[in-house]
Amino acid sequence: MSNLDRIKQIKIILNDTPDDEFLNYALAIEYVSIGKLTDALELFEKLVVKSPQYFATYYHLGKLHEKLNDPDNAQKIYEAGLLITKKLNENHAYKELRGALDELLY
Repeated sequence: MSNLDRIKQIKIILNDTPDDEFLNYALAIEYVSIGKLTDALELFEKLVVKSPQYFATYYHLGKLHEKLNDPDNAQKIYEAGLLITKKLNENHAYKELRGALDELLY
């Protein structure tokens, strides 16, 4: 299945469940993979606001800000994700975010 086919399928399902965190996250990932970075950014940012506990978003949103040459916002996103993952005791995600932030800063 191509990225465009997956995008179509995700959008169909999102019509019935527009607030589904995983589907919005998956759609943003698909948008990144086909270069629709603005669309991906919009979805990731909405997800961080509406579902801040959906911690997988922070890593990919931070990386997207890096890709868009926006290191300041990448840093803010990584730091916010670190707070969330620490609070949720999500150690693996915390380490990934810590590594991404360290790589960005050093």
